[in-house]
Amino acid sequence: QVQLVESGGGLVQAGGSLRLSCAASGRISSINLMAWHRQAPGKQRELVAGINSIRMTQYADSVKGRFTISRDKAKNTVDLQMNSLKPEDTGVYYCYSRSPDGQQGYWGQGTQVTVSS
Repeated sequence: QVQLVESGGGLVQAGGSLRLSCAASGRISSINLMAWHRQAPGKQRELVAGINSIRMTQYADSVKGRFTISRDKAKNTVDLQMNSLKPEDTGVYYCYSRSPDGQQGYWGQGTQVTVSS
């Protein structure tokens, strides 16, 4: 089992910045990919950014150039720096981890991000 705990959400004005952090515990050795997803009201959950064990990254087109994902393997954390935030970035942000074989995935409880116009 892997436990994921997010922090850093909140309310910010458009154009502002927030930094989300996710701390992993438990069977850390079973983690390959770590990622951030988000879910806006009435919409499906979507991938925002991901980073694997060799720090290859992937971003949704809507956040490229504004968001940066980083990972500290020693601390078992993954952060999401969000700059130039827009109202459409509003949603619940979830941390996610996946095992190397893709068979085991875990979710955090989510943290709310609200961007006001």
